[in-house]
This record gives sequence, structure tokens and C-alpha cells, in this order.
Amino acid sequence: MKRYLKTDEWNIIEDNFHADNLRMSESIFSLGNGRFGQRGNFEEPYSSDSYRGSFVAGITFLDKTRVGWWKNGFPAFYTRIPNAADWSRVSLRLIDEELDLAQWDVNSFNRRLDMKAGISYRDFEVTSPRGHQIRVHVEHINNMAHPDLCLIKYSVTSINYTGRISLIPSLDAIIVNKNDDPNEKIWNILRSGVTKDCAYLWTQTRREDAQVCYAMTYQFFKNGKETTSNPIRIEKEKQTGFSIGADVKPGDNVMLIKYTAINSSLYDERQELIEHSIAKARQIKINGWDKLENDHRQAWANIWKEMDVVIEGDPEAQQGIRYNIFQLCQTYRGDDPRLNIGPKGFTGEKYGGNTYWNTELCCVPFFLLSTPREIVKNLLIYRYNQLPKAIENARKLGFKEGAALFPQVTYSGEECHSEWEITFEEIHRNNIIVYAIAQHAALTGSKDYVAKYGLEVMIAVSRFWSQRVSFSKPKQKYVILGVTGPDEYENNVDNNWYTNYSCVQCLRMTLNYLEIIAGEYPDEYARVRRVTNLRQQEEAERWRDIIARMYLPEDKELGIFVQNDGYLDKELESTDAIPPEERPINQHWSWDRILRSCYIKQSDVLLGLYLYYFHFDKETVRRNFEFYEAMTVHESSLSPHIHSILAARIGEVERAYQLFMHATRLDLDDYNNETHQGLHITSMPGSWLAIVRGFAGMEVLENILCFSPVIPEKWKSYSFQVNYQGRTLYMQVGKEIKISLIAGEELNIQVYQNIYRLKVGTELKVERQKI
Repeated sequence: MKRYLKTDEWNIIEDNFHADNLRMSESIFSLGNGRFGQRGNFEEPYSSDSYRGSFVAGITFLDKTRVGWWKNGFPAFYTRIPNAADWSRVSLRLIDEELDLAQWDVNSFNRRLDMKAGISYRDFEVTSPRGHQIRVHVEHINNMAHPDLCLIKYSVTSINYTGRISLIPSLDAIIVNKNDDPNEKIWNILRSGVTKDCAYLWTQTRREDAQVCYAMTYQFFKNGKETTSNPIRIEKEKQTGFSIGADVKPGDNVMLIKYTAINSSLYDERQELIEHSIAKARQIKINGWDKLENDHRQAWANIWKEMDVVIEGDPEAQQGIRYNIFQLCQTYRGDDPRLNIGPKGFTGEKYGGNTYWNTELCCVPFFLLSTPREIVKNLLIYRYNQLPKAIENARKLGFKEGAALFPQVTYSGEECHSEWEITFEEIHRNNIIVYAIAQHAALTGSKDYVAKYGLEVMIAVSRFWSQRVSFSKPKQKYVILGVTGPDEYENNVDNNWYTNYSCVQCLRMTLNYLEIIAGEYPDEYARVRRVTNLRQQEEAERWRDIIARMYLPEDKELGIFVQNDGYLDKELESTDAIPPEERPINQHWSWDRILRSCYIKQSDVLLGLYLYYFHFDKETVRRNFEFYEAMTVHESSLSPHIHSILAARIGEVERAYQLFMHATRLDLDDYNNETHQGLHITSMPGSWLAIVRGFAGMEVLENILCFSPVIPEKWKSYSFQVNYQGRTLYMQVGKEIKISLIAGEELNIQVYQNIYRLKVGTELKVERQKI
């Protein structure tokens, strides 16, 4: 664990220059606005260890799959979101020196990410090798109100320097992609140029023909007065921009405002990209910094009004939960069904920027509960639009008749993963997509999506399971062989409990919604039967038989569900037996040793108990939690918040708090020694869920919204808003529980064991109980 950032409830602050932690800081201070984003790199060049990264949403590169051996079903190519041109570059030159914090003496340094306003600030004083001292202030905005705009304010004050200061705003396409073959070319430069007031760079990815055009203009000030001195134009093949300067003496200040428009072929016609980008850059210069900053601040104010969680008495928890909400919201806007949420967002290239099942597990319930906007519908349509590809993916593996296997990793719907134990065996991912569809119906109160889109997905996934199971004559049960569960430290196992149980629940949900849609949406039901060629009686009979006779491994003596066949044959010992210097084990142990050990990356069984909570009593959860938590190393970012929620539900509040803090500050404190690679964007909403579904105990039981709140000892109170079936509720848990209905029709809710009627304009107060 690393902790060098200051604790502040609304800010991330680095108050000294930490060169050894620079890559981690670059991840932590990342900025985005859902359309583009970049790591928290310095605007000026830095010659020492750094990982520069800039990314544009929906712009992909079709890369060759690199494996030394092949399996049928592997993808020949995989889609990745490549490192794009650097639109944030601002170099600073004195007469014969260029600013470089790796080479200059850093006298003071402070950078601050204001999460409330979505603005990054950086202040430092430096001394050059020739003894020249300057003070620099930088502000950086990726505009949330105008999602194609990036704004940078770069201000320099001379302390003891007399001479010329030049500021060089540029667009730089000298791109280095992490871990790339240096001979592989990802981007083509279609055209670049400089007009009197604008520089532009038009780029295109190879193979997939995606295009991005960047255009920038600027304002330049000396001692607060705008100047219009003739700039030097920079016109190189891979770099365009201007050099603007002024003569200064000690105490003088020069300031550059760089206005950049970023447009892509996802939203503009290719032949119009240059024209639109230049026009946009000129327009935003006319609008000016102050107006654009105010628009940006208001956009963030609207987000925080919906999604903020207030924790009284624990600044570290408060900072962490806001940071996670902030990073998720600046990664995904929710207004375009062609986009999804990459596990690293705009903060790194690991996982290729592609979609994982993390979205459905963490992001879907967060957006369903935290905002009344229809964000989740677009996430679900993203998967629906890729259903033909999912059917094709299954066909490659030998499945037929419309069976679908959604990919483990994807952008286009085609599988991008090429490790056989994951690609072919981590098939539980299919179920979370069906689960997300059902969650959408339950939490919005509308079955429209199921009728128009979701039921087709449910049928296709159920067909996959119908063909994937085997019937064991010795057991007289259906079994599922050769799988990897969510716990990737167990590969190629038989009868993973979570996979088997989720299969059953998937089939049940499909049968249930077939009946509902037939009754409530007869026209849509007829359409679905036609397009899927559903043989309802025959297929439903098969699915019911699987439900009735599925093998679910269990140890009655221990009172637990068994993770998979053979798990209890291992030498079972707690994580306390692992020497601290060997954690995380995935960075110290051989894969063979990990697979033979009892240690769990994330608990499959506990994930099932979390998702399908309505089927299990508290004592069942307690027995399984106490058994599996002791052996879980939480080296998956998806793990700590699930365990925290279950710990809270069984009354282990302080253990729930420890796990909550692990989930909440996973990246800020670098629990798994990997923040330098980028942030865990798609698991970040887990910390919000740990509060709402864990400490507040939110459940939906028999169509009633229920709460069983607890509170960590350290907290004085916590509060949040939650959306449910068109209503918005405000809840505060402290010495007593206060619940108000902010918007929507009145409804019944359950708090602990009692039912209450909520109406707009009234506040319910309930004494907090121990559970």
C-alpha cells in the first residue's frame, strides 16, 4: 500500500514532487469527459520515466492476436483503443533552455484535482540548470458540458529571469504505445497544417479506418493583457502548433490559454472533420475561458447533486468514494449506446480499453440506482446490438440453433481474448448480462426493454446453457465441466458452484419473462418467437429439467457451498499464512503454485450469495462468508466490495468497513501495486454499492424496497440518494434513520421489519437497530 497523497474530502492533492511515484500519479490525476481523456501527464515534456497516454472514445485499432499456439475459436484480431495524439502539449522555453522537471531543480510542487469542479491544477517553482527561477501555474479542463473541448491555462511568472519566455502549444502525433512492437504503425497522418490562428492534425488508424481530427487555437497574455504578437508556426509531419513569446523581467507574467477541439469519425463525416474542428476551436476561443469553465462546473454540479455520498467523520472514506464516482462519470456519459466502459477507462491501455463483464456487475446497478437518467438502457443496448456476434462466437465453439456466448473481452462484439482458460472457460460472463436485464426491469419498474430487446438475449443465452451442460449418469444430475469461475486462480475445473447456480437462475429468469411478455406484450412476444425461431414447449421443457436436476456442490457438514469439485482436497489455510513480502501473490508466485493453493482471487460462492441474496438466509451467508473470506486475497478489483456488502448484511460491520476501505481506496492507496498501469474504473462503483447495498442494507424483496441500515463505528453519519421505479429517495443514517421521497409517486418501503408509506414532502424517522 502506498500513501503519499493528502486527505481532503473534495480534492486529490500531491504536495511534493514524487518522481518515483510519477506513473502512479499520472493514473490518479487522469482526466476525461466521456468522449476523450488522458493520463495526468505534465503538459510540458518530461524526459524521465513516464507513461503518456491520450485516448478517444470509440476509436479503435484492429490488432493482431499474438499467441505462439492456436486454438479453434481464438480471434485472429482483437480490438483495442490505442494511444492517440497528444493534444495537451505545452512546452516552455527560455532563451536556451527548455523546461523539464526531470532535469530542473524542483523547489516546490503542488498539484490538485478538484473533484467537485472537475479541474486539475498544478503549481510549481523551479530552477533551471543555468540558475533561472520561474513559477508555473496550470489549469486543465476536459469539458463535461462541451464534450469535444479541452482547455488548458498555462501561466508563467519570472522570479529572477530576464529574457524571452516562449510557450509552445502543439498537437503531437509522435505516439508511443505501451508494450507495442516498435515497428508496428497504428496511426496514419492524413493531413496536418497551420493557419493564421489554428493548427490541426488529421489522423487515421490502420485497418479499422477510424479517424480523429484535432484543432487548436490560443490566447496569449502578458501581465494580464492579451497580446497579438506574430507567432512562429510549427509545421512538421507529426507535430503542428505555434511558438508565442514575450520578453520578461523578474515579476512579469505570461499566460497561454490553449483551446483544443477533438472530433472523430464516430460523430462527424470524415470529409468534414478538419472544417468542423477548426470552426469549433475558433468558436470556443470566442466563447472564452470563463464561460466554458462555468458550463463545465455546472455539468459537474448536476452530477454531484444526483450521485454524491456524504460521509461524516471519515475524510479518507469521503475522499475515496467521491474519487471513484468522479472517475467513473468522467469516463462514461451514458448517452451513446455504441460506447461502453473500459476497465481502465482513459487511464491506461491494459485490457485494450475493451468491455468486460465488470460493466454489468458493477456499473449497471450503480447507474440504475444513482441517477434517473436512462444510462443503463444504453449499456444494455450495446450488448443487444452485439447479439449476432455473440451467436457467431458460440458457433465457432460448436454451439448451434442461435445459442450465444458473449465475449470475455470485446469492443465490436467479437471475442478479443486469447487465453484458452479464460476465452473458452470463463463462461459465467453470459449470466451477468441476463442478470443485468432483469435488474433493469426490477429497478425501473418497466418491462419495455425486456420485451423489445432483452428477451432475445435471454433466449440465446439460455440456449447456450442448454447445450453446454452435460448429464452425469453416476450423479443423475446435470453438470458443467471444464470452466473457470470468477476466481481466476482456479482454472479448468468442474462444477464451479457459481457458474452452475447462475446457469439455473438464468434459465429461470428466461422462463419467467417468456410468460410475462406473452401476457403483457403479445405483439412483441410473437415477434421474438419469430426472430428467434423459439420452440417454446420443447426448449422450456429442457430448461426446466436442467433447473430441477442441476448439480450444486455442497458440504453439509461444513454447511457451505463448495467452490468447485476438488476444492476441499486442497490444503486449506488462511491468507495470514502468506508472508507480507509475497503479496500480491500474482506478482510473486508461479502460476502453478497459485493454481495448487487454496487462495482465492475473488470468491465465486460469495458473489452468488450477493447477486441472488433473496434465496439465502443470513446464517447461510454467514457460514460461507466465514469460510471463504479467510482464504480470499482480493487480488481482483471486483472482490472487496462484494465481501463488504455481505459482511454488513451479517452484522460484521467493522470487517465490512475494512473491506469497504479496500474497495474505496484501491487505486488511491495502490493496494495491489498496479495503479501505475491505470485505474480500475469499472470496479469503482462497487464502493458506492457497498454503502447502499451493504451498510444501508438495500434489498428488493417481494417487490418491496427494503433497508436494514448499519453504520461503521468511525462514522457519525452517511447519506445518499437512490432511485427506484421512477422515485428518488434521500436517506441519511446516523443516530437515527431519516428517509425522504424527493420525487415520484408515494410508495411502501420496509425498514428493518416494519412497512412505512412514503410521500413527497414528508420525512420518515426510524430508530437505528442492531442487526
